[in-house]
Amino acid sequence: MKRTIAIVAGGDSSEFGVSLLSARGIYSFFDKEKYSVYVVKLIGSSWTVLLNFDEALGAENPNIEEITLDKNDFSFMLNHQKINFDYAYITIHGEPGENGCLQGYLNMVGVPHSTCGVLAASLTYNKFMCSQYLKGYGITVAESMQIKKGKVTISDVINEVKLRIGYPCFVKPNLGGSSFGITKVKEEKDLAFAIEKAFDEDEEVVIEAFLDGVEVTCGCYSINNKKVALPLTEVVTHNEFFDFNAKYKGEVDEITPARISEKLTERIQKLTKRIYDILDCAGIIRIDYIVTESERINLLEVNTTPGMTSTSFIPQQVSAAGLSMSQLLTDLVESAFE
Repeated sequence: MKRTIAIVAGGDSSEFGVSLLSARGIYSFFDKEKYSVYVVKLIGSSWTVLLNFDEALGAENPNIEEITLDKNDFSFMLNHQKINFDYAYITIHGEPGENGCLQGYLNMVGVPHSTCGVLAASLTYNKFMCSQYLKGYGITVAESMQIKKGKVTISDVINEVKLRIGYPCFVKPNLGGSSFGITKVKEEKDLAFAIEKAFDEDEEVVIEAFLDGVEVTCGCYSINNKKVALPLTEVVTHNEFFDFNAKYKGEVDEITPARISEKLTERIQKLTKRIYDILDCAGIIRIDYIVTESERINLLEVNTTPGMTSTSFIPQQVSAAGLSMSQLLTDLVESAFE
């Protein structure tokens, strides 16, 4: 009998559209001969199952029909029959799927899912807290500071940036991803505007020192307690930094495997596995780094629900490793029932 899979997408952040694109990619990867696959769309309190979701059009299919999901047990009715989900693949980038809330709910209703637990999800979602936590384990991170809306004056922030961070620097929302609300600030006169832009996305903002080097990203997953670090991707953006246009509109060169030495590659893969363990991650994650002079590896960000669109890193890295996304997802699902 086929297991019934929910690909949970949407969410309550600016990354709603990106999440639905990821759902489309994941839907295409799942083996339909083994699984009955549905996309569940979350928008605030509205949780619906999308019928007639297909690989070509995704959620834009004009024949899409939405059925309300029963949140009491994560089920829905179809043709007078109750359908219970056996497994949830979370691909929400942002709230509530990346911050631990959805994980907690699924734990309560007894549905296994694809990502890490509540604590790891909430910690990694908070960029500043995660970097400070990992710093305590000797992981190298950029100098940074956190500010909260309404709690500081711009003059105080300017002074602290001058003393601790310097220019250029990055100003970004503390929560969220896909480079929404991020600005590379080169001069003090542009700092206030960048902070306001970031505050439009979040109540907390991180100001981080710019690091000049080679940007790489490494996917990692664990199945039956065996961790696998994937080939690295080198990110060469055509823009000032790896912004939304670079990520989703092709304004970047993504080179897999990365053009770095085998020894450095192995160091980064080993570090990725170590961070995976420190944070008690699960499923597929991706960690971004900047390699600066003297091959110093600097952590940028931990992504516990990495993108799965046609332009995303994980499918590229899985292919470079000689693996298939379909088999990887099958192994991931089945490991939850062993």
